[in-house]
Amino acid sequence: MKIGILLSGCGVYDGAEIQEAVLSMLAVQEIGAEYICISVDAPQHHVINHTTGEEMPETRNMLVEAARIARGEIRNINTIAPADIDALIIPGGFGSAKNFTKWAFEGPDGAILPEVKLLLVNLVNVGKPIAALCVSPVVLAKAFEGSAIHANMTIGSDKEGSPYSITDFSAGLAKTGVEPVMKTVREIQIDTTNKIVTAPCYMMDATILDIRNNIRQAVEALRDLI
Repeated sequence: MKIGILLSGCGVYDGAEIQEAVLSMLAVQEIGAEYICISVDAPQHHVINHTTGEEMPETRNMLVEAARIARGEIRNINTIAPADIDALIIPGGFGSAKNFTKWAFEGPDGAILPEVKLLLVNLVNVGKPIAALCVSPVVLAKAFEGSAIHANMTIGSDKEGSPYSITDFSAGLAKTGVEPVMKTVREIQIDTTNKIVTAPCYMMDATILDIRNNIRQAVEALRDLI
């Protein structure tokens, strides 16, 4: 069993959330599967100093940065076909809302990278399951916007602490045609019709142990959908 892990760079504020990415790799191997790291050979939106939160005057490439997490074993998204993997995981991080889509700047009206949309739509069309962690449901929302796919997904819960406005994110998802569902970091949402799993992860106030357990839940659900 081969499961793709789609990375938007390296670092929570401008790319893929590293802890979610690594814990996804761990969970995939723990269920006896093989992971294949995938990224896009294109510049990320900007580079953030993760100690200050300030933008840095330089440019970086998503695939090159993601290779840091993948220890060099990274595939260009344009070389991946649905037949190559049995499922896909999209870790969170601001890269999902800055690099894969423009949600961070334009909300639900922002665009999505065509190559990302193509892979996601093709996977769903052939019945391959997808897990979106943390903020990454916005990527699925933009990929399926305007189609016959109206998934139910979670981006967190407004009943517990979060560094973000779960209510606003959920409203944005709904605008694209998603049915948002409130779930805590101890829960996941499984859309069995569309074979989509979503987990809040760091959209909620959480420890790394919470994240590890939430991702393990999601990966086990992904396995059961394959």
